Amino acid sequence: MSIEMTCLVWSAAVAAAYILVQSTFYRMDHGILFAGSARDNERAPSLLNARAEKALRNFLETYGLFIALAVATELTGRSDGLTQWGAEIWLAMRIAYLPAYISGIPFLRSGIWMVSAAGLVMMFVGVAF
Repeated sequence: MSIEMTCLVWSAAVAAAYILVQSTFYRMDHGILFAGSARDNERAPSLLNARAEKALRNFLETYGLFIALAVATELTGRSDGLTQWGAEIWLAMRIAYLPAYISGIPFLRSGIWMVSAAGLVMMFVGVAF
């Protein structure tokens, strides 16, 4: 299996971790009974719940691009150092992003996001050119 496909498989575990963290903070904030309801009259989320939700949304915003680039790399046979490093960088930074976002350390989250975006650019360049 190529490095890009290996990263794609592991990205599913990372996606599950984002969902698990977000849903855990949601249930801690609102309670299990409310989480199981229709969620009418939902109050504003706690700080950690809001951060976990934003982190999940941000992950999902780039996840489709990563999937498309990983699959395109595999289907075209264009895997090389650029696409491999790009996939590994994106995956590593998405793993680092969740705790960075939840911890709220100024500028760390943005820096990690920029490096993960650079990984996607590397993959695009490797596949497209």
